[in-house]
Amino acid sequence: MSHLEDGPEPDKGMLRRELLAARNRLTSDDVRRAAVALAARALELPELTHARVVAAYVSVGTEPGTLALLDALRARGVRVLLPALLPDNDLDWGAYAGEGSLAPIRHGGKMALLEPSGERLGPDAVTDADVVLLPGLAVDERGLRLGRGGGSYDRVLARLADSDARPSLAVLLYDGEVVERVPVEPHDRPVHAVVTPSGVRRFT
Repeated sequence: MSHLEDGPEPDKGMLRRELLAARNRLTSDDVRRAAVALAARALELPELTHARVVAAYVSVGTEPGTLALLDALRARGVRVLLPALLPDNDLDWGAYAGEGSLAPIRHGGKMALLEPSGERLGPDAVTDADVVLLPGLAVDERGLRLGRGGGSYDRVLARLADSDARPSLAVLLYDGEVVERVPVEPHDRPVHAVVTPSGVRRFT
């Protein structure tokens, strides 16, 4: 459990800055080792063992690494969907066909994202997923996730809630990013589990 929160309701901007600063102190070896451990832990999830379709994402920079996990899922025969950022910050989706199928796309002045280069399947494609793996900066004891603030995954979660889809939701984080409390807004929805390099924690 992180010590980042002392009060009942931390400041969202300050918490994001602290978490990002901690990530930026990681070396490339730290990131690589964590990615291997994260993939191993995630692949133990029963939800992923039985999944036919998994919506995931490609990590960039010092985010918890996902490529090893994406390749392992694909090797199991799982259809892996990856996001492509739209101009309005919503997400389109495309199928993952290996690392060679990813293209770096720069959106404005932001860091380039690795997006699927093949056919676009539409924003509603995520509703076909049995499991949705979410990026984030932290998750708290209630299962509430702190994102980067762009709102893309808030739209994804709202789309899932508005459909008949009921996928398992898991966020991929480093160990120190499971915290006591994150700021909550009315539209926030809890995840079912958090996967870190040291293990899995479930939320009811």
